[in-house]
Amino acid sequence: MTRKIIAVATIFSMAILSNTAFSQSGNQAQRVSVTVKDSAMDKRDTSVGRPSITHHQLSVDGKTINYTASAGYMPMKDKDDKLVAKIFYVAYTADNAGGKSKRPVTFVFNGGPGSASIWLHMGAFGPVRVKFGDDAGNAPTPPYQYEQNPYTWLGFTDLVFIDPVSTGYSRAQKGVDVNQFHGYNEDIASVGDFIRLYTTRNERWDSPKFIAGESYGTTRAAGLSGYLQERYGMYLNGITLISSVLNFQLIDFKNGNEMPYIYFLPTYANTAQYFHKLSADLQILSPAELTKRTEIFAKGTYSYFLSEGDQASVDLTNRVVDSLNYFTGISKDYIRKTNERIADFRFFKEVLRTEGETVGRYDSRFTGEDIDNAGEYPSYDPSYSNLSGLFVGAFNSYVRKELNYSNDIPYESLTSVWPWDFKPAINSYLDVSETLRSAMTQNTHLKVNVVCGYYDLATPVYNAEYVVSHMGLRPDIRKNIILSYYKAGHMVYVSREADAKLKTDEEAFYKDALK
Repeated sequence: MTRKIIAVATIFSMAILSNTAFSQSGNQAQRVSVTVKDSAMDKRDTSVGRPSITHHQLSVDGKTINYTASAGYMPMKDKDDKLVAKIFYVAYTADNAGGKSKRPVTFVFNGGPGSASIWLHMGAFGPVRVKFGDDAGNAPTPPYQYEQNPYTWLGFTDLVFIDPVSTGYSRAQKGVDVNQFHGYNEDIASVGDFIRLYTTRNERWDSPKFIAGESYGTTRAAGLSGYLQERYGMYLNGITLISSVLNFQLIDFKNGNEMPYIYFLPTYANTAQYFHKLSADLQILSPAELTKRTEIFAKGTYSYFLSEGDQASVDLTNRVVDSLNYFTGISKDYIRKTNERIADFRFFKEVLRTEGETVGRYDSRFTGEDIDNAGEYPSYDPSYSNLSGLFVGAFNSYVRKELNYSNDIPYESLTSVWPWDFKPAINSYLDVSETLRSAMTQNTHLKVNVVCGYYDLATPVYNAEYVVSHMGLRPDIRKNIILSYYKAGHMVYVSREADAKLKTDEEAFYKDALK
């Protein structure tokens, strides 16, 4: 799996999840101008007209599926019927699938904030998949291609991929302040309004409805569970949270916030084990076993040590240093220099420093090289660099050749939407787990699947476990939420093995949610 990528430029995706600080009508296309925020190209013309409709066929699990693809804009209007934004989407609907009332529809998005849905679209759920260089998920030599996806979810659900405003081809209308879409509440409202409008225009109110989000998309999904229920009376059947971040305190390494040091540690251990940095007794453990073993120390001795702060005894400090060395392979001298608190960016750089390599944030199994080995920060994320060109290149080819859709503006796969408004979190960390708990309590049929990757250093597995176990769900509702684990990173689907497992697990999840 290890893949070296050499570069010196930094990319903002390293901090994309930081809390410091989202019709098809008309007979003739109407030309409108939009401003592309934070783009090298300030203005381009885009058209709001009917979507491009194409018809396709694929074989999944020995069954032939005929389906219709729709690619285009959904015009979003305010209360005065004024056009304020155009949200780009791609929808796949199976033909002759037994009627809309029995056929589920799943609304899909990625995260960022500032990410288009290209990753889940072309990597996991859609009918086509980027063509990786190998089964482990390494990118091939460009130019890039796509192929039929044997792990598509189209066999058990229709799919609608949504690009929030400013991502993908979605744009605010000229003269409209784009910041009215750039915030937790604002993003929830615009994406939720899109879902309501799509559901109405395509007569899907009597269809089982699901949401699937990744990364910040899980924040959005949790928020939508409440927004759709309360604003539109739309009750969901299921939500899939891939690489979840529901409580931002768990991922923000800042002085005075000790929680990330606890909840990142098991993923540090899994990463160190992957590169054979641990003792023999830990090397023989499975990722699941190592995770549980590390969690015992993290929530026990280590948590107590951190709570003691400067008052921690010498004996306790020495025991913690020994244990951190045991679970990470990082030298005791370095651990002491960090005050026994290894931030994520330091781990990226330190765990393979003697080899002259850094590890990825999105997937710690991928490695890269900086211009020198002396720095404290890695200059880029090798796991993101491995995927970016592949996904963007394949999508731009696919959308034109297969979906017959063209657009001259750049497709923003991952763009800056800062400043991002995190209200209702004021002088606190955004925590949307209560919104999800409330939605699950009021809609007792709502099922949730939390998908976790053992090598995800953006939203680590122990973070997800902590949030689920602290939601305050009553036992009869707690059974409606499950956690699923994968030998994978943030984008759990890049390897064939993990993608196949994800598809199998999700098909079972949907069947359970529809009982």
